[in-house]
Amino acid sequence: FFLSFSFLSIKYLFILFSFPSPVFLGIGQMAATILILYVSKLNKIVHFPDFDKSIPVKLFPLPLIYVGNHISGLSSTSKLSLPMFTVLRKFTIPLTLLLEIIILGKRYPPSIVVSVFAIILGAFIAAGSDLSFNLEGYTFVLLNDIFTAANGVYTKQKIDPKELGKYGVLFYNACFMVVPTVIISFSTGDFQQATHFQHWTNFLFVFQFILSCLLGFLLMYSTVLCSHYNSALTTTVVGAIKNISIAYIGMLIGGDYIFSVLNFIGLNICMAGGLRYSFLTLRGNSKPTQPGDEE
Repeated sequence: FFLSFSFLSIKYLFILFSFPSPVFLGIGQMAATILILYVSKLNKIVHFPDFDKSIPVKLFPLPLIYVGNHISGLSSTSKLSLPMFTVLRKFTIPLTLLLEIIILGKRYPPSIVVSVFAIILGAFIAAGSDLSFNLEGYTFVLLNDIFTAANGVYTKQKIDPKELGKYGVLFYNACFMVVPTVIISFSTGDFQQATHFQHWTNFLFVFQFILSCLLGFLLMYSTVLCSHYNSALTTTVVGAIKNISIAYIGMLIGGDYIFSVLNFIGLNICMAGGLRYSFLTLRGNSKPTQPGDEE
């Protein structure tokens, strides 16, 4: 839910207002995360550890992955049509599967692997027939796939309640990376473009910008929460299924979708693979087996 509305809100900023600064929007989302969680901690609504010298060691390499995920995701959003963004984001799924096997030592049954590759097959078919090819957009979204997969797996590893917990991971990620992101934004001219943007006196634009920042926080929180209760792979697949709604909405109201038969078939194969995965998950076949002692 938050994935769909966050993406549509950001796309609205880029298309309707021609907002030139995806990195500045990322800074806004980080600032919203820090403010909301800090105020919530002061009011004892949420709990996470106070800062000490061990926290950077516990959190590494999540902050680097976090900012890479943020910047590449926002940049790709501004350069691709809604349906093609949705399709190319499917490559996060096999990357997550691979990283869970390598980093977390998990194993999945063949039925789950087949469902994952059905999603990827659909993505290949749809992307191969894309009539609005944008090399820069494709590069950003594939980088975003890599960062998202790594972020999901390492988040699952770091959100142990005895360590930082889910709120601590979100808060310290944003704290550690907001200043470097501001520096990057200054050095690339992105910050200057944003501050001189003509619509800062437009109430509708300011409302939409704040809404995008809040939805960005809710998206990150819901993703961490889902990873806390499920596997990183399940979080990724569920997000992909929800994201399919964006593709169909984009065909009707996005204004930047170019229809082709293969593209439409590919989108529907993605949906079928995602629904199959969901069915197996609900039936209990997707529970990963952890390597254990023979005894």
